[in-house]
Amino acid sequence: MQRARIALPYFRALGWEPVVLAVTPGSVEGAVLDPLFEHTYPADIRVIRVQGIPSKFTRWLGIGSLWWRCGRALRKAGDELLATEKFDLVFFTTTQFDAFTFGPRWLRRFGVPYVLDYQDPWINDYYRLTRTKPPGGWLRFSFSQYTARRREPHAVNEAGAIISVSAKYNDELRERYPAYDTGQLYHLPFGAAAADLEMARKLKPAQPLVPADDGKVHLVYAGRCGPDMNRALSLLFRAFRFYRQSAPAEAARLHFHFIGTGYAPPPLGQNSVLPVAEKEGVADQVTEVCYRVPYFDALHALVRANALIVVGSDDASYSASKIFPYLLARRPLLAVVHKDSLMLTLAREQNPDAGFGFENDPPKESGDMLARRICDDWFAQKKWESPPTGDMEALEPHLAAGMTRRLVAIFDQVLKSPKA
Repeated sequence: MQRARIALPYFRALGWEPVVLAVTPGSVEGAVLDPLFEHTYPADIRVIRVQGIPSKFTRWLGIGSLWWRCGRALRKAGDELLATEKFDLVFFTTTQFDAFTFGPRWLRRFGVPYVLDYQDPWINDYYRLTRTKPPGGWLRFSFSQYTARRREPHAVNEAGAIISVSAKYNDELRERYPAYDTGQLYHLPFGAAAADLEMARKLKPAQPLVPADDGKVHLVYAGRCGPDMNRALSLLFRAFRFYRQSAPAEAARLHFHFIGTGYAPPPLGQNSVLPVAEKEGVADQVTEVCYRVPYFDALHALVRANALIVVGSDDASYSASKIFPYLLARRPLLAVVHKDSLMLTLAREQNPDAGFGFENDPPKESGDMLARRICDDWFAQKKWESPPTGDMEALEPHLAAGMTRRLVAIFDQVLKSPKA
């Protein structure tokens, strides 16, 4: 929903009247509600929310899937909406990829073209190739991939355009669907809303996630972590271990916070960062909040931190939207990410000393060598005390207004297409 939310304030000025179709917040099992979201877009935007089957009626059967519980209600509401009102285009922006199957249905029934937004890959070979355990386990993941391979072709081939947050996702789609018009594939990363950061600065949480005025140097990361980030975490903590060995008194002042690293609600979250910190021998200076936290509470932690940490996936296509709020927070930054990641490019554009890129095995630079470089070039130089540098104007194309202009240009192009 992030793409849609930050675009809503700008659609009307660009000639589009948005109507949002979504499930009720209570339908999302374990959802962390953040009422501040409703203050980030115009109050008169029409939002239609549907109620599926509550999870309390299905969980005893082992069924928690949002799609299985709410997909039928969404389809019914969409059918009624398109049958009674005139719409120019349907934009699917969700990681509930089965919703993409509504596109061909609504194109056929109502003649409305559609655009798909790939925030993640629907068909995902990462876990199979790396033998990394997928979220939810192999059985559930294998079933989801079986259905994806059956459903994706029809959804893709009928789409008026496809947007992906990663250029690699488009490359994979070109390979799977060579007959699809490559001119209808667009790379459009998530943007960031500067207003979100201003709201976070004014926020006064009852229980702040990061202490204040305790004499410590607080280094903060906010967002998902998982096995695909273990290499980045290992490099980070090893570099800190080297620094602690060389400057124990100064290193003792530093404390790492990893916030909202899992999707599960409390108390179901499982630590993914602390085990890596323990292995590297620095867990005593690491705190992990391994469950979902409200979005603005996480942003508040970023703006109150002494410095920010970004760790990236060993999948080069991973393009975390979090990098933009990090840059907008205007705090000293340390990024340890894949060398081909967009995050590394953006971090270095703002501060050449902020980003360190790693390769997957077999790396040209060993883990110890890169960790020592991070230690020498960042920790030993006390970069957490350095004022942020960089050109904020250079970020303008990546902010919500600029991204929405690019998004609307794609919509306009779809309507000019012979398919429309």
